[in-house]
Amino acid sequence: MKIFNTLTGQKEDFRDRNGVVTMYVCGITAYDESHIGHAMTYIIFDVIKRYLGFKGYKVKHVQNFTDIDDKIIERANQSGVPPAELANKYTDQYFANMDALNVERADVYPKATEEIPKVIEIIQGLLVKGYAYESEGSVYFRVRNFPDYGKLSHRNLSDMISKTGTYEEKKEYPLDFALWKASKPGEPFWESPWGKGRPGWHIECSAMALKYLGNTIDIHGGGQDLVFPHHENEIAQSESFTRETPFVRYWLHNGLMQQDKQKMSKSTGNLVSIKDALDRFSSDAIRLFVLGSHYRSPLSYSEEALEASERGVERLRSALGQKGDGDKGIAILDVKPFEQKFVEAMDDDFNTAQAIAVLFELTREINRGAEQGANITKAQHTLLKLAGILGLTLKEKTQTTSDTEAFISLLASTRDDLRQNQQWKLADKIRNGLADLGVIIEDTPHGTRWKYKA
Repeated sequence: MKIFNTLTGQKEDFRDRNGVVTMYVCGITAYDESHIGHAMTYIIFDVIKRYLGFKGYKVKHVQNFTDIDDKIIERANQSGVPPAELANKYTDQYFANMDALNVERADVYPKATEEIPKVIEIIQGLLVKGYAYESEGSVYFRVRNFPDYGKLSHRNLSDMISKTGTYEEKKEYPLDFALWKASKPGEPFWESPWGKGRPGWHIECSAMALKYLGNTIDIHGGGQDLVFPHHENEIAQSESFTRETPFVRYWLHNGLMQQDKQKMSKSTGNLVSIKDALDRFSSDAIRLFVLGSHYRSPLSYSEEALEASERGVERLRSALGQKGDGDKGIAILDVKPFEQKFVEAMDDDFNTAQAIAVLFELTREINRGAEQGANITKAQHTLLKLAGILGLTLKEKTQTTSDTEAFISLLASTRDDLRQNQQWKLADKIRNGLADLGVIIEDTPHGTRWKYKA
């Protein structure tokens, strides 16, 4: 199995350590609804995890939540709620979305606010070793004391300064980044040896990865937008603290979801929420859409593409419903070539696009075999098994809440038409039928309204 390593810029043979694979994936900053770009990242790493399990590895998977951050504080102030309450709300929504997308749960979901002792321990170690310094109640990392800074993003210091460096009097060097931020009036804070404050963004992930997975982890994942500065800074502070290298053996980064040729993000506002997408399309269709391109490539969101994916899912599902005729002694469809091609595709840097092509090849053979009266049972089981590695359930799409409510509104409108035509018996039949389903129809001077029974 070969994996493209961002650190080396090439595909490398994947070598495990004693059959166990440790994997850390950067989680969301919980200040808003999760969008389809988030779905892309977590579907991709869900499939990577599933495939590693299929290959016989035991995977220990950790994914964090950033639950304290400038954006969380700002949004909480706008909403008039405590930052912790806001973060918990969107964390709960995230879990609901991932469950609906059939994304398997990680083994551990640490939150930044619950890992302050580990954060302080690492910062203290960096201070003692000369990699960090205090300034006005904050603590910063000395980038120039880490000679390999820039090795992940393949940039040099002068280029990074021109693009991202900020000159501040309290910093010794423009690229130095905050490990601990002194608190501002009215903000949440934690006590530390340097005064009241909170962790910087980058140190949170190092603390959680080191605590739950050890000094060297096998796979670290996230979107390509995290390569610099987030993951670059994780390497610098982690390897400086542990004095071990590498912090991560394989760095995997997925391409980004785009809309109108722009990265889909909360800052640009060009978002499609996961909830809205699930109201329109099945989880299988969303997964097929995401996995139909190589994970390192950008992906352009379009409803036309998702509609095509929905049709593709139906083709796969339809093959499972085919009936062969094994009683006539006609040959059993040979599935080994399909299994082999699927594994070859996935072994080549998790090429899900090619793996999906294999599923459709197998589907065609199942349909052809059914027409010829072949025994297709084993082929159908294989299709379901391989689809499952990609997280596809191939179950019938369940009706969404918005579908249900649109149907109720249509029935209520139809009842109005019947009443206007004095077809009272049919109108009452609709009212009574909805009442049996827990829906109350109310006739008001402003028109018909409906509501669920309390």
